[in-house]
Amino acid sequence: MRYSAFAAVLASGLVAASALSSSDVLAADASYGAGDIFTRLGVAKVSPKSDNGTIANGAYEVDVQSKTAGAFTLGYRFTDKLGVELLASERFEHDIELNGANLASTKHLPPTLTLQYYPLGGTQARVQPYAGIGVNYTIFSDEQLDIGTLELENSWGAAGQVGVDLLIDEHWALNAAAWYLDIDADAKVGGSDVGTVEIDPVVVMGGISYRF
Repeated sequence: MRYSAFAAVLASGLVAASALSSSDVLAADASYGAGDIFTRLGVAKVSPKSDNGTIANGAYEVDVQSKTAGAFTLGYRFTDKLGVELLASERFEHDIELNGANLASTKHLPPTLTLQYYPLGGTQARVQPYAGIGVNYTIFSDEQLDIGTLELENSWGAAGQVGVDLLIDEHWALNAAAWYLDIDADAKVGGSDVGTVEIDPVVVMGGISYRF
């Protein structure tokens, strides 16, 4: 299901948190919270929804394929429980099937800014789940089409996020996160409007986190 990534990431954090013993905490001076600046590095998979719409008055069914690439974030906690995070990455290159044939491709960058809530922020718990909402701006480039010229317009959309950090020490943590991005790109073929490609992917990322 499209939202299974969110459920898996959030559930893993909650289960791990409930399994921690009272002694499984960081030293008091290592608590994560207000004033923290951090980065998260890892590998992300962009999985568009299964039905990406039709173009050219329904002549072509669009199917945007999944892609994996390196990604990173930069964040700041301005209170123990609230922070912001910016998602960035390498360019993702997606094949695009039209009526089942691999006829097109595009590259994109998906910078995403979220306001985050950390329910265990300011405590010494080693497991720190979080959730966020925000905005995504998707930049398309290098569109290719075997039967003409393709242009996808850049897209603004809403974003949602869940994630969890498993703290190793006062600087390092393991991280898993997932985003839902609302990406609807107006398409042109040969300079003429042909419709909207509804990508709306779930992005799942795993990696490490470092607190400065």
